[in-house]
Formats: sequence, structure tokens, C-alpha cells
Amino acid sequence: MKKTFAQHSVTMLRRALGYGILVTLVSLIAIAIYVLNNRADLHLWHEVDLDEEFTTKSDVDDFSGYLALEERLFDQLETEVYAKMPPGDAQAINRFQKGSMMDPTSMETNWNRTFQLTHESPTAGVLLLHGMSDSPYSLRHLGETYHQQGADVIGLRIPGHGTAPSGLIETTWKDMSAAVRLAATQLQKQVGDQPIYLVGYSNGGALAVMYAIESLEDDSLPRPEAMVLLSPEIGVSKAAALAVWQGRVGHWLGLDKLAWNSISMEYDPFKYGSFAINAGDQAHRITAEIDKRLGSMSAAGELDNFPRTLVFQSAVDATVSVPALISRLFSRLPPSGHQLVLFDINRVELIEHLLKTDPADQLADLLKGANHPFTLSVVSNTTANEAPTSLVQITHRQSGESTISIESTDLSWPGDTFSLSHVALPFPEDDGLYGSGDGGKTPTLGNRALRGERGTLLISPGEMLRQKWNPFYPWLEKQCLTFTGFGPGETNAPAAAPE
Repeated sequence: MKKTFAQHSVTMLRRALGYGILVTLVSLIAIAIYVLNNRADLHLWHEVDLDEEFTTKSDVDDFSGYLALEERLFDQLETEVYAKMPPGDAQAINRFQKGSMMDPTSMETNWNRTFQLTHESPTAGVLLLHGMSDSPYSLRHLGETYHQQGADVIGLRIPGHGTAPSGLIETTWKDMSAAVRLAATQLQKQVGDQPIYLVGYSNGGALAVMYAIESLEDDSLPRPEAMVLLSPEIGVSKAAALAVWQGRVGHWLGLDKLAWNSISMEYDPFKYGSFAINAGDQAHRITAEIDKRLGSMSAAGELDNFPRTLVFQSAVDATVSVPALISRLFSRLPPSGHQLVLFDINRVELIEHLLKTDPADQLADLLKGANHPFTLSVVSNTTANEAPTSLVQITHRQSGESTISIESTDLSWPGDTFSLSHVALPFPEDDGLYGSGDGGKTPTLGNRALRGERGTLLISPGEMLRQKWNPFYPWLEKQCLTFTGFGPGETNAPAAAPE
């Protein structure tokens, strides 16, 4: 049957629209590729291939082998990166220039490497797992405190980290998890029948949860007594799942810059400034795997022995999803001592009127909603004469209860801080790198707020102004000690092991 003129016209119009959409899409992709490929030039530390990094294919079956491989890795970093860079003057801030202000190899301790704190007779073992693009430095304060309390501590350098940003181009979450298993097994050998605890920050939180799952599935793995998680990566943006295609397109076209989500100065001695596309992809992959496994185990009633978990989380977090933390983790765990602490924003002045989104409704719903199988604590401003003050109170709702209680504290918000951030929680105010400094006399990355014309500096104002230390850190540390069975503020450490 012949098409009428109208039907033929409609068919031609659909084809034209289809071709138009296809051409537009291809054009947009081409423009995006052009823009991404015209970003800042890549440097040696973006392209170097350090093949001494640990992977699941490495000929390593214990923690001593991991440390030996790490030693060769840092020797390789020295010859392939540092030795090829011109020396930096004392005021330079490139971490890869010898002698520069931010050269970690010239500091008293290079916190990019795995560290161990031991005792002759430890009372417990604590494994510290840092975040993505981070280093063992991020949890050193908690590690040192636990060591003072009598614990053997391993601050694990997660594969892909602590060397050059290129280390995260190929590393997978399975490589990271394999390293965690080696470290946990070693820690159990050191402490014997004493309990072990996992402390995970950001991606380290995801690795801790993954290890807890694996320890329930595999009886040969030491099972942690409890876990403490800070800004844990349980859910990330769905855009992370799509970003991997940028890297794949770059690989197909031979455009190395497309392997990077951001290309930045490397001015931080213990954290990468540049962020590989693969890092975001691995974050998405491990969170998806955690969601799948926890969902299956919850449905089968297999989470009764999941370790007690304490989580600290800022209610506003540009990196991880707070709702996913509750729906994917806490709502699935049976009531057995789990605790969630959420830090509200600082509600003094006019902050609420300047917010893009306000977590107030979400926090109120959590406090008033159905009975939760976990204890919820919300750190927020007190009020006086119906107006918020800088002083802080803590609203508690116990597991399985509907009533709330309010705890007064001597804590207070700094006047120039409107919220915590994803990166702030593990650092005290006196941290030498990320702290507030001594009234501005000692510059740190935590108190730099340079003023001038926009678009002039190589470091974005948003990065400089991001809160990098936690004004409530002493309280957080005390909660960590109490939750893991250590006397708050008391030191009962045995004699330290000889060097």
C-alpha cells in the first residue's frame, strides 16, 4: 500500500529530526572533547607509570611483602619523578620539587607511606583506612591517640596513593580491598586474641564496610569488633558512573587529558590535587558492590554479626550522599549498638538565607520519623530568645525509641565557619597542615583565604575556602575512644615496643 503524501512527509521529517539530533549530539561531544583537551598541560606526575604498585596480580601474600613492595615503589618514585625535577626554592609549593615548602620527602615524617605504631603487649589493634586521593596523614591524629591508649596501629597506604596522581589511573577497588585484607590479617597476628577495630575515612569508609562484609563471608579473615567511619563513601553521584566514558574516549582517541576529572597544582604534600576519572569510577563501583551485597545479606538475615558501627557525617557534603548512608547502610543493619552522628550547619547570622539547600527538613524528619534501629545524634546550634547562638547542643534519639533528649555542651561554632565539609572531620584545629594556624602567623592550608581578582590564582577560591579542620574534633575523638572500649581521656598504654 503506497504512502500518502502526508505520511511520506512525516517520515522525512522524523528522519531529518533524527539526523539533526545526531549531528547536534556529535557536535556537543566534539566540543566537550575539545574543551577537556585544552585544559592545563599534564606533567610528569600525571603520566609516570610506577609499576611497583601493589595489585591483586602482585606476587605478594602477606603484609611484609606489601611493605617490601611499597619500599621499591617509593624508590621508583624518587628516581622517576623527584630526580627528574629541578630543585625548588624554599618558597616553592610543588610537592614534587626537592627542597620546596611542600616536599614530603624533606619533612620529619613522610606521612604518604604506611606507618605502624606498636606495643610489646597491645590491648587492641586499630587499622586506619584513608580516603581517595588521600594518604595515611588524614587519620594520623586518631591513630596516635589510639596508640597512646594501648593499641597497635597500622595506618595503611591504600594502593594508588601517596606517590603521584597517575597512581589512580589504573588502580581498582579490588586492589585496595586486597591490601586491606593483608593489613587486617597482620594486625590480628600482632594483637592475638585482643579485639581489632577499623577506622575508615571517605573511601576508606567504603573499604572498611567492604572488609566487614568479606569477614562475614570468609571465616579465615579476622572479624573487627567495631568500626568508626568518618564521611564514609556509601553512595556517590550517579555522574561518577558516566564519567568513566570520558576516560575511555580519551584512550580511544589518544587524548591523555581525558583521563582526568581535574588537572590541578600539586601543592598539598599528602593529598593529590589532580583527580583521575578512574578514581571516581572505582568509588562508584565499590559503593554499588556494597549496596548489592548488603541488600542480599539483609534480605537473607545475615547481618546480625555485622560489627558495631559509629559514623560521623556532615549534613552537607559535596562528595558523598547522606541519604545513601542511611538507606544503604543504617536502615539495613539490625539494632545492635550502631550510632550515626550528623553535624548540622552553623545557623547564626544570615546563613540560612544564603543556602542552595538546607538540611533542616531532612534532620527534622530523621529525628521525628519512625523508630530507627540505630542511635541518632545531631550536633546543632542552641537557641536563645528564639534565635540561634554559636553554642552547640546535641540532640539524641536512642535506637528503637521515639523520644529525643538534648545534651548541653561547651562546644561552639567558629564565627567564620558556616558548616563542616567532607574533608574536615578527621583534623583538629591545631593540625600543622590543615588547621587554623596561630592567628594567621603560621600559614596553613586550613586558613588561606587570599583576596583579589577572580580567575587569577591557580588554586580555586572554592578550594581555599573549603573547611579543612573540625572545631568539634576533641569531642569526636572522645566518642571514638568510648565507642571502641577505651577510657575517654585516660592513658592505659603498656610499654612501647623497642625500635
